[in-house]
Amino acid sequence: MLEPLWTAKEVAAYLNVSRQTVYNCTLDGRLPGLRVGSLWRYEPAAVRAYARGEAPPASTVVPFGPRR
Repeated sequence: MLEPLWTAKEVAAYLNVSRQTVYNCTLDGRLPGLRVGSLWRYEPAAVRAYARGEAPPASTVVPFGPRR
């Protein structure tokens, strides 16, 4: 069963950093995130791997195709 995606606020609380740090790490490519409209969402397993200094696991999120 898949865990719900985390918000930037939840990631910041887990990592004990500010939301701005989460956004900066995401934009730098250090923290994998998924853009949903204007919001960022994060896979909990990827955040945990990032916190341990490991490579993120393969994504379980299936992105939507392009709009038609």
